[in-house]
Amino acid sequence: MILEKVLQGVGVRKELPGDLRRISIAGIEYDSRRVEPGYLFFAFPGSKTDGREFGQAAMAEGAAAVVSELPPPDGFQGPWIEVERGRRALALTSRNFFDKPDERLGLTGVTGTNGKTTTSSLIDAVLRTAGKTTALVGTIEYRVAGEVRTAVNTTPESLDLYRIFHDLERAGGTHATMEISSHALALDRVYGIQFHTAVFTNLTRDHLDFHGDMDSYFAAKQMLFSPEGAPPPSWAVINHDDPRGKDIRVAAGTQVLHYGFGEGADLRGSELEMDFGGLRFTVTHQDRKVRIHSVLVGKINAYNILAACGAALSYGFDWETIAKGIAECRHVAGRFESVAAGQPFLVVVDYAHTDDALRSVIAVARELHPKRVITLFGCGGDRDRSKRPLMGMAAGEASDFVVLTSDNPRSEDPISIMNDALVGLRRYDTPHIVEPDREKAIRAALHEAKPGDIVILAGKGHETYQVLKDRVIHFDDREVARRVLAGGG
Repeated sequence: MILEKVLQGVGVRKELPGDLRRISIAGIEYDSRRVEPGYLFFAFPGSKTDGREFGQAAMAEGAAAVVSELPPPDGFQGPWIEVERGRRALALTSRNFFDKPDERLGLTGVTGTNGKTTTSSLIDAVLRTAGKTTALVGTIEYRVAGEVRTAVNTTPESLDLYRIFHDLERAGGTHATMEISSHALALDRVYGIQFHTAVFTNLTRDHLDFHGDMDSYFAAKQMLFSPEGAPPPSWAVINHDDPRGKDIRVAAGTQVLHYGFGEGADLRGSELEMDFGGLRFTVTHQDRKVRIHSVLVGKINAYNILAACGAALSYGFDWETIAKGIAECRHVAGRFESVAAGQPFLVVVDYAHTDDALRSVIAVARELHPKRVITLFGCGGDRDRSKRPLMGMAAGEASDFVVLTSDNPRSEDPISIMNDALVGLRRYDTPHIVEPDREKAIRAALHEAKPGDIVILAGKGHETYQVLKDRVIHFDDREVARRVLAGGG
């Protein structure tokens, strides 16, 4: 494809010479180490490094030109294309280069603080039950027509998304379901993408280190429903029971399904039953009542199931297919995931890393009527400090015993992070211990447990690493728990 077509719709600051406009572009890249001859290289300014520094290296690898929202560095030799918004330009260029696959695929975007991963997995399960070849993009992994790929970000850069769409189409795929983070929306990773269905799960305190305040955080989520660079989604599936769900604005042409357990929901849940084996409830939509069964547990997952039902209805699937797909979604890694080794108490690993998510996962445990709930948690370093005491309060208020430990301290001192959380935890008289070594902390939590208890290992979920100040080490809560339960700890 020639450069002029690749850049169609992109705000270029200076008119390109005719010979440059007609050069052939073989690919697009934003990492100079992956540039090949004929590629268009995007150089982004960053907080740690300036991509413009690698422009000359990209040219040395045969790049056709460098694209940036900033002028070239001194001494740069080669074609340099200045654009108005670098990441928007990358999104539009990628869309052009891969021939607008979002116009042919059924794309579902799921946004919200909690529930994105489970809801996306449920939607994908229904799609596959309906016989569709799919892609699933999210926090745990990327799956493209059955192929599993490592997830770098919850929502990858626009170029990587379009590569996924392209690969999905080549495999005969028709639908992709994506977790859409607030970072991705604010940083234009999904700019210009045409979504068929947009789902809103909920909004609670998170990522304020990035967004600054809750209104800005909500405004980022709103962008999925009223995008600047693309038509609005054909369908919006919105949590009717979440206070901020009522604030979501949708375009006149968007069809809306509100889901929840409260009065006024278009897709309403009722008659909820739960136990260790899963949950059962009735869904009422228009004049139809359907009984849903799932191995997932807790009311929070009933909400996720309702959201998935709404997305499935937006594609016209019948209730038999929807119910079967929900039932066939057996588990979601790191989301109230059970670790069983014959012990007389329940051990679950969960990704909960906000105060609201921590309360929710403890509430799920309480719904199973345990003798006690033992909660292990920590707070991430280099992230919003203000949520640390709130997480301490959540654990102390709702648990019978708390183990405070470390969780990806990054560049911060783990003791300092735990002291921030202790401020909230000590507002309650809940028995607790503090152990910065996460493996020792897990051992302590499991040794504290007695028959009939539930132990929650919260924060890391599916993660298989621990991010320290100077290195990243292998660490998996599930592996450690199994080893301890088997007598190896």
